[in-house]
Amino acid sequence: MKMVKPVRIGLIGLGIMGELYAKIYSACPFAELVAVSSRRAEKVAEYEQLFNVKGYTDYNVMIEQAEIDAVVIATPDHAHFAPAYKALSAAKHVLIEKPLTTSVAEADQLLRLASAKKLKIQVTYNHRWLSSYYSAKSSMERGEIGEPLAAFARKNDTINVPAEMITWAAETTPAWFLSSHDIDLVRWFFASEPVEARAWGRREVLSAMGISTYDIIHAQLKFENGCIAMFESGWIYPNTFPTIVDSFVEIVGSRGHLHMDRKRESLEMSTATKFSYPKNFITQDIFGKLRGAFPSCLEDFVTSILNDTGPHVTGFDGRQVTAALEAIHEALASGGTVQVKPFSA
Repeated sequence: MKMVKPVRIGLIGLGIMGELYAKIYSACPFAELVAVSSRRAEKVAEYEQLFNVKGYTDYNVMIEQAEIDAVVIATPDHAHFAPAYKALSAAKHVLIEKPLTTSVAEADQLLRLASAKKLKIQVTYNHRWLSSYYSAKSSMERGEIGEPLAAFARKNDTINVPAEMITWAAETTPAWFLSSHDIDLVRWFFASEPVEARAWGRREVLSAMGISTYDIIHAQLKFENGCIAMFESGWIYPNTFPTIVDSFVEIVGSRGHLHMDRKRESLEMSTATKFSYPKNFITQDIFGKLRGAFPSCLEDFVTSILNDTGPHVTGFDGRQVTAALEAIHEALASGGTVQVKPFSA
């Protein structure tokens, strides 16, 4: 490794995902969690005590004053651009919770700025580190299912996610929140870029609850190589559903298929009060340390800085997902087919 010292991390956003980032990086041997930032002063004080870090209520001050090498952004979907631009302008590498941005124009600004300053951007599309998905990608590269033809991906959350878990559901959609992972995976599996989008959605249940967003979205993407894919995203399953998310990805090839089911994650459990499918693939405490796809993704960002190599999910990957999702939402509004905007360096 070219650097001896651990990568010094500043974390922006101390919500559900921010807590995971803090736990993982505070235990990572290649990283040092140095500073955290949140608009909530009580949260900042809590993290200062828990993780022995310097806390800030203004991320601009943290970026300007803290001795950090990289910034991790774990703010809501629509609030990624400003802190990312600030961090890159200050010559800090950036890890961004998915999606990269909710605007292609903003994504392109970040990519050009990172390129000009020779900095790294990684988007936390951690599903690439799931062993089953990586195995599927490898089998496709070996040609075991022939030429890829089509894909179907589903991610449906229980209704407590938009109604209780996150406070900003009205500022996003299930496609931005959920399908972004699946679009990244399918684009990776197909080794091709999306070029056209169509979409349909329903607004019934959440709107009646005062949450102005889509209940469910069906989106179609056509890719450069002729492949087609359907992405279903929704978050109105009843809370009695035995897992927080119903999720699978299927790839159909000319000589076979792949089906990756994440609803069960290899474990089912029944107790006196409920039946459930406990989640353990993305992150799981094993012998006192968080393991799984999410910690592996975060470690990849750090090692890419230490070794001066490209991360396995680049800023361009994140940009392409944002471009596809922007086209999907334009198609939702227009009812027509929308071209996915290509990147111009």
